[in-house]
Amino acid sequence: MSSTLPFWILNSARNSIATLQGGRRLYSRCASNRNKSRWRLFSQGPGTLKSSAPCSGFALQKAYRHTSTEEDDFHLQLSPEQVNEVLRAGESAHKFLDLVSGAPNSVLRFESNQLAANSPVEDRRGVASCLQTSGLMFGIFDGHGGHACAQAVSERLFYYVAVSLMSQQTLERMEGAMESMKPLMPILQWLKHPGDSIYKDVTSVHLDHLRVYWQELLDLHMEMGLNIKEALMYSFQRLDSDISLEVQAPLEDEMTRNLSLQVAFSGATACMAHVDGVHLHVANAGDCRAILGVQEDNGMWSCLPLTRDHNAWNQAELSRLKREHPESEDRTVIVDNRLLGVLMPCRAFGDVQLKWSKELQRSVLERGFDTEALNIYQFTPPHYHTPPYLTAEPEVTYHRLRPQDKFLVLASDGLWDVLDNEDVVRLVVEHLAEASRHKPDLAQRPANLGLMQSLLQQRRAQGLRAADQNAATRLIRHAIGSNEYGEMEPERLTAMLTLPEDLARMYRDDITVTVVYFNSDSIDAYYKGG
Repeated sequence: MSSTLPFWILNSARNSIATLQGGRRLYSRCASNRNKSRWRLFSQGPGTLKSSAPCSGFALQKAYRHTSTEEDDFHLQLSPEQVNEVLRAGESAHKFLDLVSGAPNSVLRFESNQLAANSPVEDRRGVASCLQTSGLMFGIFDGHGGHACAQAVSERLFYYVAVSLMSQQTLERMEGAMESMKPLMPILQWLKHPGDSIYKDVTSVHLDHLRVYWQELLDLHMEMGLNIKEALMYSFQRLDSDISLEVQAPLEDEMTRNLSLQVAFSGATACMAHVDGVHLHVANAGDCRAILGVQEDNGMWSCLPLTRDHNAWNQAELSRLKREHPESEDRTVIVDNRLLGVLMPCRAFGDVQLKWSKELQRSVLERGFDTEALNIYQFTPPHYHTPPYLTAEPEVTYHRLRPQDKFLVLASDGLWDVLDNEDVVRLVVEHLAEASRHKPDLAQRPANLGLMQSLLQQRRAQGLRAADQNAATRLIRHAIGSNEYGEMEPERLTAMLTLPEDLARMYRDDITVTVVYFNSDSIDAYYKGG
């Protein structure tokens, strides 16, 4: 990731801006050519690179180029207000009730945002409450090789976790409703849905597999269900297994077959948190990340990492991979800091190219799929001898919340590529302090028009630095707009938002962030027996 933008990049950005008619809204253009791709695909040999991002499906509105040939027309036209509009387009926030089932809620609210670099965006996010059990779930899902797998995982994983936590009695009611063809009781309340489903016509297949899973849980005869750690571990792996099996099953409907293939042959990393009172569990597979912002009794702030990135820089991951494969592959399992030289994360959903045998891949792909139209590349990585090389098994971390634990940040690697943990905590703390300072006080009014005019002029002078209401937006703003010294550069921010498609992905990734704020008073009351 470059720390500075050369002059020709700025010129290219200038040439890619246009004002949309009417509302003068400008949108960033998002790249599908992935020079910094997580997947490095070889079609003929190691020297050939191909993009793996499909260009169908959901896409952001794009900016148009000027038609004027006058050189003066080619200049950056994004005003500070328009920059804010682009940055804030994906914002989401929700404040929780003080009480849940009569008990104080440990979560105050969440704030979330997303900024695309790929077209269509490959990140997904979700927030939901479990209706048949207690707890809130927050998830970040970072797709690669297309958005299909991230979309599927974001829609389905929470259901697997929720079912895993259900008691025997609740599962029996679920099964009884299915057998008698009665409406199924609601499982989740979505507070931030992963987006418009592209799988509406195949939800019956997904429900069938979810039902098989809860039938197997019923066979275990566990009165209280799995504990949360077990639920997270089994849900990740079971969903990944179902994704693999769905494309192998003979399906008559062509659209269902094609979607299943795209899900299985693309991939997604995932990081999700389950919060139930003071009990926080985080499950991570890949290189998304979760951290806690902690304020000690002396007022000092610190960062508590809750996940470890699963990539070539994680020595524990390297050791795990070497244990799972013959000693003869010690030098080839990681090449150029990538799994088998092709994939950055070492754990992910989908990506069956790194899980199936060569024979199984051939047998599935030879069933009449139009692999070129579906952007499915038939290739075998070098030194592909003892699959599977990739797993969706998560690492699960448990943390007992304390009054000093103030917020949780979940984000895709697009944020962590450019900001370290401490920077993220600092920016959220600054956001909280700024929000507190700017909280309107209706009892205090400007004494006269002159003072009011002075305040307005100060706000205009701040321009791009106008306070964000959403902490996730502040993090994204600094991730793409700060220079190597951590200073905000307005021209850099504008240029990064207006890079053309063939350049945007070279300088930034999709960024998705969710910030969860905890209720210190409720947590403190828990420890005091309140």
